[in-house]
Amino acid sequence: MRHAAILLAATILCAAEAHAAGSDPDWPCVQRKVPELSLGQIWNGPELPPTAAHWADNEDVAALIEEVSARRVPIAKAQGEIRDFAGTLQPGAAMETLAMLAQGLFDHMNVERSEVISGIGRYARKQAEIAAELRKEASELDALRATTDASATEITDRTDRLNWQTRVFEERVQSLTYVCEVPTLIEQRLFALSKTIAELMKTTKSE
Repeated sequence: MRHAAILLAATILCAAEAHAAGSDPDWPCVQRKVPELSLGQIWNGPELPPTAAHWADNEDVAALIEEVSARRVPIAKAQGEIRDFAGTLQPGAAMETLAMLAQGLFDHMNVERSEVISGIGRYARKQAEIAAELRKEASELDALRATTDASATEITDRTDRLNWQTRVFEERVQSLTYVCEVPTLIEQRLFALSKTIAELMKTTKSE
């Protein structure tokens, strides 16, 4: 029981330190919380025209955005698909279509990133609830062990249960460290794909 109590305390302390890393008390990641990106943080190409906002009306553009934004698709492959798509465009429509692609990719992936960040917050709040339950259970078990007429079977059962719950909690903490990387991965992917589009627009404009 002593080992489990120490382990529990260390795990909760790590979680508390992670919470302290951000201004949002529900934010458990070391990475700074930025709920939404701005286009200026990502886009380094020409100014996008107002018509780019209508990207969802272009079925080919919308379908390509769905495909290349998926993290299961390697970035190099996604960049290749964007270049292939650009090669099919008529010269007169290429700039406008690529602008739609840039705007749509930003809109789509920014929403995806914000949803991941919201999910991380919910996960962290659940972790805090679990930590409180574990502290309560550990305190009750210590009190039970201190009684002279305590049932050895009950103590063993509750100790085993607390140890198992602590391991689950630790695994959730570990999983959270990986999930915390996802917003950054989305941002990096968006930047790389947007750069590819900007390069294509520069080439198209100079032709």
